[in-house]
Order: sequence, then C-alpha cells, then structure tokens
Amino acid sequence: MPINLSSKKRVESVADLKEVIEKNLSSSTSELLEITLKGAIDLNSSDLHFEVQKTKVKLRLRIDGVLQEILEFDLKDYKRILSRLKLTSKAKLNITSLPQAGRFTILNGENQIEIRTSTLPTEYGESIVLRILNPERLINLDKLGLRKDLLELFKKEIKKPNGMIIITGPTGSGKTTTLYAFLKTIYGPGEKIITIEDPIEYHLKGISQTQTNPAKGYDFASGLKSIMRQDPDIILIGEIRDSQTSKIALQAALTGHLVFTTLHTNDAAGTVARLVSLQANPINIGPAINLIIAQRLVRNVCKKCRVPKKISDIEMKEIKKKLKGVPFPPSYKTFKAKGCKYCNFTGYSGRTGIFEALVVDEEIENFILKNQSIAALRKEALKKGLITIQQDGLIKFLQGTTTLEEVKRVTGL
Repeated sequence: MPINLSSKKRVESVADLKEVIEKNLSSSTSELLEITLKGAIDLNSSDLHFEVQKTKVKLRLRIDGVLQEILEFDLKDYKRILSRLKLTSKAKLNITSLPQAGRFTILNGENQIEIRTSTLPTEYGESIVLRILNPERLINLDKLGLRKDLLELFKKEIKKPNGMIIITGPTGSGKTTTLYAFLKTIYGPGEKIITIEDPIEYHLKGISQTQTNPAKGYDFASGLKSIMRQDPDIILIGEIRDSQTSKIALQAALTGHLVFTTLHTNDAAGTVARLVSLQANPINIGPAINLIIAQRLVRNVCKKCRVPKKISDIEMKEIKKKLKGVPFPPSYKTFKAKGCKYCNFTGYSGRTGIFEALVVDEEIENFILKNQSIAALRKEALKKGLITIQQDGLIKFLQGTTTLEEVKRVTGL
C-alpha cells in the first residue's frame, strides 16, 4: 500500500526541512520518514542521500543536479529509518554486507510517485540513496528549453515514419525526459508504441512499457527481439549497451520503424564511433539514423534574486570567439546568481536543457561511410552549421536564462 503524504505540511526551503526534521526526531519512525520524503518532494529533489560516517549520518538532497546538505542524524535515529526503508522497499533486513535494490510508492495529493532505493555497504555501515521518480517532472517538448529552430527540427524528425533518433549525454543530463517528451508529442490512437527500459521510470498512458530483468535472461537484446514481433510503429530503447542491441535497433530503424534510444557519449559526433565500437556495421549506421542529439542541463538563474551582470571586454571577446559563425543576439540581458530563501540561497531555481543536434542527411551519411573519426565528423558537422552544446549554453546566458559560471561548470567551457 502506498505511503500517503497528503496530510503533511508543505516545505518551502532547505532551512524549513532541516527545522521540521529536527523538531520531529523523537516522533515515530513512520512520521519522521514521511516528513523527510515530503520535504524532498516539495523541494523538487531527484535523489535523497543518507551517507554513513563514523559517528553521524549525513542527509543530502540533489536539487537541480547539485547536492545540498540538510542535516546530520545520530546513528540510532538513522538505524530505525534505514530499517523502515528496507522493509518498505522489500529489501532483506538481515543482509547488510551486500548492496540491495528495491522500490515503493508514495501518494502526494493526486500524484503517485515511485521511489527507487539502493543500499550500499560502507566502512561505517549501510548508506542508502532514494531516487524520486516524480511524474510531475515530465514536461512537453516546448518546455525543454529548445531554441526555436531546434524545436521545429525535433517536431519534424519525430513525425517521420522510420529511422532512429539517438540522444547522448552523461547520467542525469535529462535524456529520459526528452525521450518521454517525444512520446507524449507523437502518441495517438493510430500508433503502436512499445518501450523497453531498465527500469521503467515513468508510466505513460496508452503506451506499452516493458522492463528488463537480466537475472531471468530478459535483457535489451532479447526484449527487443520480442518487441519486433508485436507489430510496433515506434520503439523506445532505454539505452544501447551492447553489440546485439545496437544491431537489432539499427535493423528496426531500417525496416520501417521509428526508434528512439540513448547512448553514452560526450557529444553528437561521438555517437558513430561508439556504435562502431559496439560492432555496428558502418553501412547501416548512416541510413538508419535520422538525428543525433547531445544534451546537458544547466540551472536557471533565480528570477527573484538575480543581479544584472555587465559582461567585461575580456569575457565578450571570448564569447564572440566561441560563437563564431553563430548569429549573435541583437540584444541581450545577462545576470549573475545572488541567492535568496526562494532558491535555498544557491542563486538558481529549476533547470533547462542545452543541446546540439546533428542531422544525418545524405552528405553526412556518405561521410560516415568514409570516415568514422569523431574529430573528422565533428569538423564536418560544424561546416554544416552545427551549434554545439557550449554555444547553446552561451546563447542561454545571453538570453538571461542562466549564468556564465553555470555554463562553464556544466560544459567545461
């Protein structure tokens, strides 16, 4: 039965959460856990960390991609929280020397939220991390932070009847959010959409979703083979991890299916080399792929406390150099972060995507056949007008969405 948080008072800031937890340390374990979970959800956290140290246990929340410390628990308070979390997650209480995984559901008003738990034995005891899968984070395509030209490109490409769209980027860069935004945009009664994920993060109405179970021999490759016998129009593959999955996915894209998937590479140009390393045939890569997207997430500067920033001559020179060949905004308004109670004194509130998109047209397709080098493909894409992640980040800075410091932090500019 889901844990119901509907009666809990809303938490407005990290300081509020710390205060309310401290006031309830003597409450029942259930009450203390519910207060902590409610606060994490109210603060739009993606992860909740209990980190065991020698004499204390640190509680931290990941908010807008950055960990923030809340408070420290005594070991005795943490032990009862840990036991309750393991019990609720259907993990084994008597196993403390091996990692375990589990999940449970909570209700926050009308919203049903899945919590994935992961325990890890450490030097001083078991640490536990809770991944909060809040469906309220699922957004429409036009809310991703796309430039107008990219929004139109994405809308055009996801309506094609076949081919593959690959999204690349590190863990936590928003790839799943973008994929689900694609599905929400194109879903209709005339389409059969099937996903294979590890695990299913969010449940989408009207879409058939399946989850891998490697322990029982059900992995991406075997699942994808079965999906192909289910007469799908559109297939979402959570991630291409091995050669067999890559080959089946490319074949699906070449035989009349529209395939969405993700891959771990640093940029769009690295995708081809990664597929080749997974033993995909270069002859199939170009014809199968329609679009390669690389993305990251930058924090939005807090609108309640942001401070106008005058760009120095040195900074402007560097920005213009980085944006060479890209239309420079005729007018711009830039800010720096300050910090207030509304943004937990970080200076940032919420995140937006920064993207680069490589369209695999006939010229790029022919180029891939001749040369799978990352550097060479990137150079060719830049010739054709590719706007890089770093450049998109700078455009977001000039638009007043984020700060120069944040763009540098995320992109290594």
